[in-house]
Amino acid sequence: MSSIKERQEEVVEEFSMFEDWMDKYEYLISLGKELPLIEESKKVEENIIKGCQSRVWLDAQLQDGKIYFTADSDAIITKGIIALMIRVLSESSPKDIAETDLHFVDEIGLKEHLSPTRSNGLVSMIKKMKTYGIAFQAKA
Repeated sequence: MSSIKERQEEVVEEFSMFEDWMDKYEYLISLGKELPLIEESKKVEENIIKGCQSRVWLDAQLQDGKIYFTADSDAIITKGIIALMIRVLSESSPKDIAETDLHFVDEIGLKEHLSPTRSNGLVSMIKKMKTYGIAFQAKA
């Protein structure tokens, strides 16, 4: 499995293939369609990410020293964003998730091309995923 750093570089490379943001949005939507869905039993209030305009459920499981994320959203672009975050962070150690610098977000211009509410949601997703990393690190 590749590292978070390598996965970020892959994402930056993929997004650089698109000239305009409409194509990048289409790509985000396609990522959302490929997102392995969270179990219905995990779509509970405590798994909703606060700060997102749309509803986003995020679950994390620790297996063999790595965190595995699953998620869903009721908004197609948001689903693509969480799919992108999962692709970069899932299957990594709690320490790596907690401490990583997610430079790809700025490099692909994601925050600046989202509406303010979606951008706030992205920040909330990152915080929640890093919080899982910190929490699982503390349990180890």
